Amino acid sequence: MTNTPRYVALIPAAGVGSRMGTTTPKQYMCIGSKSVLQHTVEAFLGFSKIQHTYVVVSPDDAYVDEYLAKAENLSVLRCGGASRRDTVRNGLSELANTLDYQDWVLVHDAARPGLTSGLLQHLIDSVADDTVGGLLALPVVDTVKRVENGKVQTISRDGLWLAQTPQMFRYQLLCDALDAADQVTDEASAIEAAGHAPILVEGHVRNMKLTLPGDMALIAQYLNSQQE
Repeated sequence: MTNTPRYVALIPAAGVGSRMGTTTPKQYMCIGSKSVLQHTVEAFLGFSKIQHTYVVVSPDDAYVDEYLAKAENLSVLRCGGASRRDTVRNGLSELANTLDYQDWVLVHDAARPGLTSGLLQHLIDSVADDTVGGLLALPVVDTVKRVENGKVQTISRDGLWLAQTPQMFRYQLLCDALDAADQVTDEASAIEAAGHAPILVEGHVRNMKLTLPGDMALIAQYLNSQQE
């Protein structure tokens, strides 16, 4: 067991991205000469504190070998599941003999290619001394509306945040939380359900998730900029 916790990245990439309306999974669509996944992975490969990056794809993935270049400190795990929770948990199981209980796992969406070294450093600086962990997020600044039974209501935005990734938690704590969780949409939800309080660390809009066709052009602009 190591005395100093290590940092590893785990990128679930087994989804199909149905809202993009394409036949190719969105993580394999290209921005410039590189796939979205390649851009995402390079954010971690270019950050020295990350000891290793693991990409988790479905067992029958037919794209990753073509759209993700091989690199030192990069491994592809073909154990993705039917949901994000299952994919992350399967990936963590594959690392049971590699990681210690206190090592940090940074789970990051494959379709968030705008991550920077500056954001990674900010997250680690804000979370690394905590026993639980935390995640990048954006405070809600717009007026929030909710429609219920055809009626529009305005909701207070005080205390509301939009979760981003990476979501950074201790290895064993994350394993235990996911084991106890139902189908959660992110890792922080499982941690919260287990009674813990993740730290929210302010991120940046450039770390947006590619979800709809119109997002491609905006993300490309961020990737072409030097803004951290």
